[in-house]
Amino acid sequence: MDFDTFNATQIRIARPTDHFKQVTEFYEQGIGLKRLTEFTGHEGYTGVILGLPGAAYHLEFTTHTSGSPCPAPTKDNLLVFYIPEKTEINRITKRLKDMGYSEVAPENGYWKEKGVTIEDPDGWRVVLMNTKGI
Repeated sequence: MDFDTFNATQIRIARPTDHFKQVTEFYEQGIGLKRLTEFTGHEGYTGVILGLPGAAYHLEFTTHTSGSPCPAPTKDNLLVFYIPEKTEINRITKRLKDMGYSEVAPENGYWKEKGVTIEDPDGWRVVLMNTKGI
């Protein structure tokens, strides 16, 4: 990826959680991301890296033996997945609902127009947006 002032080969968003199992299930089984790798026992940390195979961006979730609190920020801090096929959004939404995660009203009404907003086990919000992206 070429940026104006530097090059990078990957982007990873890393987040701690005290709900490691539930968060991993939400993104892996609910959303459908692939487990790319995982680790345990790294100075007390256990983690999983999820993403789209071959993509240069990933989500990492970690937990520590001493605890890993990560309170959710505002209701308008979002992770947005742009999904052009509405049927795919419907499948993901159903899987998540079956797991106990229902749609919530977005803070910003824009996301309601073509998207579905769902909170993960830590209260962080995910939008499944029915567009091709930007």
